[in-house]
Amino acid sequence: MTDESDIDLDSLAASLRADTRDLETYANVLTANLGDVLPPGVVEVDRKRSLADRLAGREGAVTSIRVHFEGQVLELEPVPGRAPRARVVSEVGGVVISRRDVSIDAWAALLARNVAQLAEHSEAARLALARLLGM
Repeated sequence: MTDESDIDLDSLAASLRADTRDLETYANVLTANLGDVLPPGVVEVDRKRSLADRLAGREGAVTSIRVHFEGQVLELEPVPGRAPRARVVSEVGGVVISRRDVSIDAWAALLARNVAQLAEHSEAARLALARLLGM
């Protein structure tokens, strides 16, 4: 397998941080590009669908993204005219212990670290990360 030191966490964090301004694009990155890395149900994307969206068969606008890891949930929410709000939620047994707002850089670094840890235990995940990083 691989260990965390084999994965360039800075490059992974930069890659994950690149699209955070546009939550639609970021939702696609998390659900499609990291689909092989993250187990089913880890990424939650909430959307608001207008009547026009429903009639046109569109998914609607992203209202939040949550990525669940053991004991920790990473959240992104849009803020009009600014970068999304990044938040780290600590949980124990499904009970929220704390919530704290963090910078997009810190959020992406935490996401990269958690994804890299998942890749340590899965060859498919490691290969998916290599594709994401262009390696």
